[in-house]
Amino acid sequence: MNEYLPVVYISVLLVLLSATALFLFRQIFKTRRVESTFSRLQKKLQKEKGTAKDYYELGSLYLDKKLYVQSINLFQKALKADNEVEPENKALVYNALGYAYYAQEQYEIAIRNYKEAIKLYPEYVIALNNLANVYAKKQMTAKALETYEETLKIDPNNSIAKRRAESLRKRFVESK
Repeated sequence: MNEYLPVVYISVLLVLLSATALFLFRQIFKTRRVESTFSRLQKKLQKEKGTAKDYYELGSLYLDKKLYVQSINLFQKALKADNEVEPENKALVYNALGYAYYAQEQYEIAIRNYKEAIKLYPEYVIALNNLANVYAKKQMTAKALETYEETLKIDPNNSIAKRRAESLRKRFVESK
């Protein structure tokens, strides 16, 4: 038994190192792909007027990097870029704008943008969840609960809305 211990130890170590190397390579390739897209879009938009999709993509990359002011500017350009943008796609832009404002704790502007997204695409569950989240953050418990319940009417299996609505119901009952 003792003679197999070093082989087992080295095998386990090799498997762990291989898994770590695989994970690292995937992360490196993913980061390189994101950064090349970022660079390509920046260069393109410096040279020429882009499409709404280009502005939205670059704005989303800035949002991922937590550069909210730059992302807001790009999202606003996306809304102005094409008049031919479908309502569902405009709703995506308004939702992203809402998130950027929410991240900067500008809740009133975030609410306006989320509502605009929902007006364009009433069944946009992510925007509804985000709106309810802002309401909860502003201590508007009744509005938040109502919005989460609206989300659950559209998507009864939405785990975020289920969990948060249940939490708000408990808080609502305790406060009475």
